[in-house]
Amino acid sequence: MIIGVPKELKDHESRVGITPAGARALVEAGHKVLVEHDAGALSSFPDDEYQAVGAEIVGEAYHVWANANMVVKVKEPVPAEYYHFRPGLVLFTYLHLAPLRELTDALLSKGVTGIAYETVRDKAGTLPLLTPMSEVAGRLSVQVGAHCLEKEHGGRGLLLGGVPGVPPGNIAIIGGGIVGTNAAKIALGMGAKVTILDLNLNRLRELDDIFNGRVFTVASNTYNIERAAREADLLIGGVLIPGAAAPKLVTRSMVEKMKKGAVIVDVAIDQGGCIETAHPTTHSDPVFEVNGVVHYCVTNMPAAVPNTSTLALTNATFPYVMKLAKLGASVAIREDVGIAEGVNTFNGFLTYRAVAQAQDRDYKPISHVHP
Repeated sequence: MIIGVPKELKDHESRVGITPAGARALVEAGHKVLVEHDAGALSSFPDDEYQAVGAEIVGEAYHVWANANMVVKVKEPVPAEYYHFRPGLVLFTYLHLAPLRELTDALLSKGVTGIAYETVRDKAGTLPLLTPMSEVAGRLSVQVGAHCLEKEHGGRGLLLGGVPGVPPGNIAIIGGGIVGTNAAKIALGMGAKVTILDLNLNRLRELDDIFNGRVFTVASNTYNIERAAREADLLIGGVLIPGAAAPKLVTRSMVEKMKKGAVIVDVAIDQGGCIETAHPTTHSDPVFEVNGVVHYCVTNMPAAVPNTSTLALTNATFPYVMKLAKLGASVAIREDVGIAEGVNTFNGFLTYRAVAQAQDRDYKPISHVHP
């Protein structure tokens, strides 16, 4: 198989879909790897490292897309890449289609097999390709939140850990999953007071054990979310419904009652966000204010640390890349239920229920269109 690795075009997206180590394994398995010039440079993987392991460096993105059987990326294609789509192309990347109707239209109209990292499941039913970036984003959320709390950046001028004689800042984390757990680890390390809200009482019990009672665990409901938002210096949204639009748990009226100069980091923004006042931003222009509350809503947060993020992501994605290359997408989808779960578009059909519900479209299960 010919595997293509184009340079990412999303604003300040500096990760790359395959590392030189992955390229070497593919080449040794008899596949051909086409890497766009400087695709890995911003992740500290220069062209010569790819060439040294047998990958071919290609000068223009067009030649990568046009010649590859499967394109492996990191983030969803931007409009400038849509014209590369063609029938039979396999695209393996984060897609986050729920809020992206135009991208969904483009994939469907061109018959692209779109396999989304964020909906692939493993044998345990978990989301192995979403987990590493959720870990990075969760840890980054506190780091960028602390930065935004500085007066120079529009915040309250508050040090999260406080100092002797001055209390620490309050951090409220909505969602006790991978994002929330990793955010709590960093927040506790900085000395902040941490509250985690979640619907699942068993998960709250687990978190209480994990953190040995050092975090406050609160059952998630409208009343408790409003109170937590009002008290928070930093509010982190980490809610996930796989493949679906995130629910708006923090309303505009709740934001209006927050402290002036408080900060919101909506990690769920790539699925539409769980904060009503949030809208997607970029690394070039990451923040905006609503009612005096600073919002950080960058849709590709892990791109801020591309070397760490690329290694973490490809550790998880590469076994699937290798399986798709070895078997071909058609056979891999048929034989691997987890990969089949990742298929969002196939031969002109939308095949993922949560995306269809978010966009009010019809869909067909992959088993109905790919026997």
